Amino acid sequence: MADKIDYKKVYKDLYSPKKEPAFIDVPRIKFVIIEGKGDPNGEEFALATEALYGFSYAVKMSYKSSNVPEGYYDYTVFPLEGEWDLDDKDKAITDKSNYKYKIMIRQPEFLTTELFERFLLETKKKKRNEYLDKLYFEEIEEGLCCQMLHIGSYDNEFLSFKMMDDFCKANGYRRAIKAHREIYLSDPRKTESSKLKTILRYKVGQ
Repeated sequence: MADKIDYKKVYKDLYSPKKEPAFIDVPRIKFVIIEGKGDPNGEEFALATEALYGFSYAVKMSYKSSNVPEGYYDYTVFPLEGEWDLDDKDKAITDKSNYKYKIMIRQPEFLTTELFERFLLETKKKKRNEYLDKLYFEEIEEGLCCQMLHIGSYDNEFLSFKMMDDFCKANGYRRAIKAHREIYLSDPRKTESSKLKTILRYKVGQ
């Protein structure tokens, strides 16, 4: 088997940004996704995340099966990502019970709709998680975005968003939508909040 593809090296512009805002054109990417609402610190979010990783590792480890997918290559499983918005726009952004989200994990290019159905069925046979029934497969093209690496607590992300907003304004752009994307490079269960690394990204326009 060829050398493992490390997403941080192959897709450096997407997954290894600097600690200052920058513009990036994000291409069409394949994802497995779950939608939900509520506090991300709750059990529902944990089970949804578990379902995403369970499926993603089934795809990665498929080279050990008797039916290896066409075009398979070894790779590092991509990090968890989330698109975040408010369910009720009139409530305060600090009310985490009002969050609306799509959490997702990027998939390799060789994954097709047919393979998605196959691996979903295989994962359900091995893991008992009702949130596997909520998984779906979709391609997303974000287009022109502003992004930066945020280091620290999730509760302090507003400081980085302020930097991003100022950067956009100074360069003749504006934030196109209120929703934003977060890409989690650190495991919050194993990392001090002050050292968490999270990519922040949102769509921009002129």
